[in-house]
Amino acid sequence: MLAALEPSAELRQSVADIVDEQLRKFYPSKLEPKVIWQAIPWSSQEIAIDSRCNSTLYHGARGPGKTIVQLMRFRKNVGRGYGSYWRGVIFDIEFKNLSDLVAQSERFFTKFNDGAKFLRSASEYKWVWPTGEELLFRHVKKLKDYDNFHGHEYPFIGWNELTKQPNPDLYRKLMSTNRSSFIPELHTPSKPATVAHMHARLCPDGTYRIFETEDHNPLPDIPLEVFSTTNPSGVGHNWVKRELIDCSEPGEVVTKFYNVFNPRTQKDEIVKKTHVHIFGSWRENIYLSPEYIAELSAIKDPNLKRAWFYGDWSVTSGGALDDLWNENIHILPAGFKVPKEWKIDRGFDWGSTDPAAILWFAEANGEEMTLPDGRNFCPVAGSLIVVREWYICTEPGENKGLKYSAKKIAVGIKTREIEFMKNGYFKTQPEPGPADNQIRNVIDSSDDTTEKKMSDEGVKWTESDKSPGSNVVGLQVIRDMLESSVAGEGKALYVTRDCPNFIILVPPAPRDEEKPNEIDKNYEKHIYDTLKYRCLAGNTTLAKTINVTFA
Repeated sequence: MLAALEPSAELRQSVADIVDEQLRKFYPSKLEPKVIWQAIPWSSQEIAIDSRCNSTLYHGARGPGKTIVQLMRFRKNVGRGYGSYWRGVIFDIEFKNLSDLVAQSERFFTKFNDGAKFLRSASEYKWVWPTGEELLFRHVKKLKDYDNFHGHEYPFIGWNELTKQPNPDLYRKLMSTNRSSFIPELHTPSKPATVAHMHARLCPDGTYRIFETEDHNPLPDIPLEVFSTTNPSGVGHNWVKRELIDCSEPGEVVTKFYNVFNPRTQKDEIVKKTHVHIFGSWRENIYLSPEYIAELSAIKDPNLKRAWFYGDWSVTSGGALDDLWNENIHILPAGFKVPKEWKIDRGFDWGSTDPAAILWFAEANGEEMTLPDGRNFCPVAGSLIVVREWYICTEPGENKGLKYSAKKIAVGIKTREIEFMKNGYFKTQPEPGPADNQIRNVIDSSDDTTEKKMSDEGVKWTESDKSPGSNVVGLQVIRDMLESSVAGEGKALYVTRDCPNFIILVPPAPRDEEKPNEIDKNYEKHIYDTLKYRCLAGNTTLAKTINVTFA
């Protein structure tokens, strides 16, 4: 009887080499998988691509590679077996802004050699796969644009530069399309079988089937995800910061629980929804050129540099006022008590379904006073301090009013002024100041104007300057006054910490893309408009001079 011989290490290696050679020849993909794209190791990309949350916001400075991560978030579920149920859409505010997304997707998607095709016509503008998956690129700007998507199913929704959306209305409404009708036991690829077949499963429709997956089990539920990217700038800076940034620290998962009725099980169930925001920096991106970094570091505007270079959400950049705004100079302590010799008046921007804004102004007379923190303060005569505010809205950034009547607002103004005087903040009764001229419009011939209803309650107003060119002039006057605060010369502008909504909404006000000498018409600018009315009322000579230029 021959004894079994143990093959030598050399013989085992020789056999292994022959097997590897044959596998490489006939099945190259088995041994040498081709990497098309992978997240940069130990970077925010790696965290973002692996986020398990329902909502993920990938934000920060410019340059970490946010766009490609967003595209690959969708692509990683292509070919898994979901077929036409795996459908995604990426939104931007303008069609032209989608071109970079498409260019980056073409750079990588075609390399997978899985038959993906990009349909370029404006009506289609999407990637399609032979296995049924689709990724659409669409632009949405107004709330009515939602109508084009009502009833659609998008398990994946992407938002490119989310802060371009002026308010959260579209973001919230399109959440209704973040859904899927995929049922794993019914829709996982399978083939008919009998009870006798190995791996046969009894399905909810009463048939036996074999699932065509590696483990012969149904696929997991389709993940429902919203993946947004942005920098800390843009018209929607405030609502994005409030809703998606301030709710947690970077990387910290926020969980909300909902008690809902599940139609599939016919039972009440607890549903968990999660959100995370992930900060990215150009420092992580090993593929960036040093020339690009040099351009970022050379930005002269300090606020723009804080936004683009550092990803700092405490500022916004590229706006109409932020290059001049300095909170250490322009913001005065809370509890400001207006000297008796100073003039006090108020301004008003009317709103019902839109917010209404009332600001109280103190006009300096050139005399020195002491601030609540003990500092001496002596602004140039004619300088304005916004000392109090009443912003009638749901939340700053939502641009929605509370539908208060003219009488209710007038009574609220009187009540507040009595309190201000009782507590010593005002020594004299505020005088009437400029209000939005639409309060004088007659909506119904049988009804009094808003101005008359408020006057009946003892609250009166002067006219505001809404003449041609006043938007341009108003912005310039405000800029001049902010600059005077910094220089310490000329009529200046300040605001106290008793006006938090002013501080949130006015400094980051963006320029209009079509009319860069004005504030973006889509921005929540009711407090800004109130400020503009009052600044113009105190600078009539300058206003007339500039108006000649624009005539």
